[in-house]
Order: sequence, then C-alpha cells, then structure tokens
Amino acid sequence: MQLIAKLGILADAAKYDASCASSGAPKRSSKGSDGLGATNGMGICHSYTPDGRCVSLLKVLLTNFCLYDCQYCVNRRSSNVPRARFTPEEVVRLTLDFYRRNCISGLFLSSGIIRSADYTMEQLVRVARLLREEHDFRGYIHLKTIPDADPLLIEEAGRLADRLSVNIELPSDASLKRLAPEKQVATIRQAMGTIHRGQQAVAGEARAPRFTPAGQSTQMIVGADTSDDRTILRNAESLYQGYGLKRVYYSAFSPIPDSPDSVPLAAPPLLREHRLYQADFLMRGYGYKAGELLSESNNLDLDIDPKLAWALSNREVFPIDINRAEPALLARIPGIGLRSVQRLVALRRERRVRYDDLIQLRCVLDKARPFIVTSDYRPALAETRSGLLRARLRDPVAPVQMGLWG
Repeated sequence: MQLIAKLGILADAAKYDASCASSGAPKRSSKGSDGLGATNGMGICHSYTPDGRCVSLLKVLLTNFCLYDCQYCVNRRSSNVPRARFTPEEVVRLTLDFYRRNCISGLFLSSGIIRSADYTMEQLVRVARLLREEHDFRGYIHLKTIPDADPLLIEEAGRLADRLSVNIELPSDASLKRLAPEKQVATIRQAMGTIHRGQQAVAGEARAPRFTPAGQSTQMIVGADTSDDRTILRNAESLYQGYGLKRVYYSAFSPIPDSPDSVPLAAPPLLREHRLYQADFLMRGYGYKAGELLSESNNLDLDIDPKLAWALSNREVFPIDINRAEPALLARIPGIGLRSVQRLVALRRERRVRYDDLIQLRCVLDKARPFIVTSDYRPALAETRSGLLRARLRDPVAPVQMGLWG
C-alpha cells in the first residue's frame, strides 16, 4: 500500500483521540545544532480542519489493526473498516517531512493493539527513539500508552516523549467490563501510577533527566454508556487527585458503522461535552468540587453554564461585596474570571472598587450584576427568585436551519 493511502486511513482513524493541548513541554531549540525542531512551552494548537480537528500535530495511528473488540471503537476487531499499518520508520519520515514543510509542530501517536501490548508499545517507543536520538528531533511528541505494557517500556516512553496519556475510556468500571471486556481498570490505573511515580522521582531534581515534562492526560468517552455527569466528574476528580493528571479530555461518543446493539445509535448533545469541559475547568482552576457542581442533579444543566448554576443554587452566598470578599469567593461570581479577581484584589489595595471599575476590567456584567455589591452599586435583582434570574441569564438558543419542506 502506498504511504499516502496509509496516511489517509490512519490519520482519519486517529480523529477520535482527543488531545490538542501541548503546553508544559520544556523549551527546546535546534538553533546552533544539527537537530531539527523546537518547542516554546506555550502550546501549539493553532490550526484546525473544517470539522474542528487540530492539525498542528501529525495525529496518526501506527496501525488500526487491533486484537481488542471494544464495542464503542470504530477500529475494533470485528469492525469492517479499511486497515493499514505504518512501520516506525515511515512515521519518522512523515513527521520530519511535514515538519520541514512547516505543516506541523510535533507528533501525536497512538495505535491499535497488535501481537501483544508489549510489542505495540515497543513500536511506539521506537518511533520516539528514532526521532530523538537518530534525528535529534526537538519538537513536541505525545505518545498514547498501552496500559498492559511492561512498566519499563512506559518509563522509556516517558523519557522520550513530552506527554504520555493512558485512556480511562469509560466513566465506570462496570461499563468498561461490559463494552471492553479485554481491558481492565486495574491495568489502566497501574500504567497511570507508573507515569506518576516517574514524574515524582525527577520532581525538584534539576539534573535529573526529564520525564513527561508536559504531564500525562486521559480521555473519557461521553454517551457510550448510561453514566451521568456526576459519575464522570467524580471519576475525573479522583484521577486529578490520585495521579496528578494535567488534563482529562471528554469525547462525545460518535455512532460508528455497523455498531452493535450494546452502544447507542445516536450521539449525545455536543453541548453536554462542552458543559463537562466547563465544569472540569472550574475544578482545576477555581477550586470547585464535583459534588458542589452537581448538588441538586446528576447531570449538568445544558441551558446555563456550571458556574452560574452553582450561584443560582447558592443564593444565600450572594450578593458578594467586591471590596471585602476573599479572592476565592470573588472567583465564584458569574462573569468574573481569575485574571479579573487578581486585578480587583490589586485595585482594592489602592482604593474602593466602583461599578465602573468592573466595566473597565471587562467583566461580564450581564451575568455578574445580580450577584455583586460595590461602593456605588447594589443590585435591584438581589432578591429576585432564582427561577426568574435563570430565565433571564440562560444561554441564547442557537438558531436552527429550517428544512426545505418544514
């Protein structure tokens, strides 16, 4: 099979892997050396295909042949899809050729399981080793880790790649047993633990060799089973706390050709995936707990964002005096972000904050107004019932294209 035909099959097969962030990689440059490539530590996700996929990384599978028969996967053993396989040398050639043409900034490499988990992981590691050691490639490399592989192979991958990821796949252990019986939660978490221990071993050691400097991540498929948002976010919360993950990615299930009866025929609303990302950001950046965001329901509201939903459910906390509240509480006001909180705290050291100051800081006052008090403003809507506020502040319904025949 021609290389371009393989690329068409294996690049398309890789589109279901969600991971575009590349920030956190160490700054590297080939300037003044015989190497190739660079990373600036700021992330490289800057270009997208029409269907929303990032193209700043060469994102391919080593092969879409697979021994496993995961019911939600388009590349499962029983799936009737075109198959192809790269050699490690072909992936290296493609990566270097695309990089020299300024099409990509790095490589994202995953694979189906062939022969065994160890053999597959060896092939992935070989690609990274060839790039780093033979071609002195200094661009970004993200490798998907095979959970059942030998920990020594995972450790070697961590020394070569900027980021490793082990997919948790589904939100609950029961769903994984039912839809992917060849996979085990214990081995997935064991692989995460191997990476986490490797990171801890070099933490604070200036002269230690780098180990996954951009951290590790994982991915959960949303809508392939009946798990609710509470289960998903609590699982994500435990992964952040237990393994120091940089990111948990949420991927809305895509119906696949000739799908078995065990998975849905329709995709979940994309807005649900969006709300999960918003809630995840609140947990990572704002200090929210999964239980706080879902105190009254098992699923996130689709018509309002999670931060506003929490504020409406906790009206006794508001309105908040901008001039007196702690920074952590200021950050919980809808329409006020972390950077605005920092600026407000700095401004409070000089004088009392006025309403016009919030305008200057470009806070989203349509959302913030009912929840704040300043030196010259007190909301008339402070006593308004949450139901009425919700109706006024909910996200506008996106226009729907009408059909030709109604």
